[in-house]
Amino acid sequence: MINQEQRIAIYPGSFDPLTNGHVDIIERGLKIFDKIIVAVLYNPSKNALFSVEERMEMIRKSFINHSNKENIIVDSFGGLLVDYAKQKDAVAIIRGMRAISDFESEFQMALMNRKLSRDVQTIFLMTGLRWIFISSSILKEVARFGGDISGMAPHPVKCKMKEKFPLLKDK
Repeated sequence: MINQEQRIAIYPGSFDPLTNGHVDIIERGLKIFDKIIVAVLYNPSKNALFSVEERMEMIRKSFINHSNKENIIVDSFGGLLVDYAKQKDAVAIIRGMRAISDFESEFQMALMNRKLSRDVQTIFLMTGLRWIFISSSILKEVARFGGDISGMAPHPVKCKMKEKFPLLKDK
């Protein structure tokens, strides 16, 4: 019997906060890869709503009852993504795309990552139609003005968002 190595993919992002669109990409990525490392980007130049630690905790809590939770690793990184991918023995970087407007910047990043390391492939997964309109930015905007984000983010995210935005509706 051949001993196959695990196929590990990195799913990088700010996840400020995690949305159901992100969850969809992670679940679909697990059908292709053995393990997904959800890698929260540490970027001090961005003004994030949640700290890296808060984002990581929300992601962990969102998958606590997931059937494949042992195959989902939550981590953080700073610096070049391809260096991080090599350090984690990842064979691929997963990127979700909502619309054609995402393509140009994602394609440019994928080409640069390919130039830096030919050993790490970039895999694009289209966001499910159900989630195509959701982004972390839009979710924060709706919450800020007291809208209902039910069904757009996992329950642990909604609870944490309620702490930041008291006007957020409970449903």
